Amino acid sequence: MMMVVSREDAAAPRALSICAPITTANRGSAYEVELPSRPFLRERSYANIPGLQAIQHHELQGPIGIFHGKVMEQIREAIAYTFDINPHGEQDTPPNRP
Repeated sequence: MMMVVSREDAAAPRALSICAPITTANRGSAYEVELPSRPFLRERSYANIPGLQAIQHHELQGPIGIFHGKVMEQIREAIAYTFDINPHGEQDTPPNRP
């Protein structure tokens, strides 16, 4: 199962979405984001940010559910951490960690 993490853009030059695999394996790293419980997730699940991949729109099936709010902010933070992006010159610390 995959979740689309890229922005919706009707004028994008390619019919691609960036997706993160959803897994039940948690290695306790800053590269994984725990997903809230949803009926379509049978077990505790995580977005595996290092597994990001481009998927052509015609290959996508669904949606079967939607995530909003805090979890999407955590995913954005994990993506920034994964790619070493510090938008405000902040110190590079793992997201959701002291």
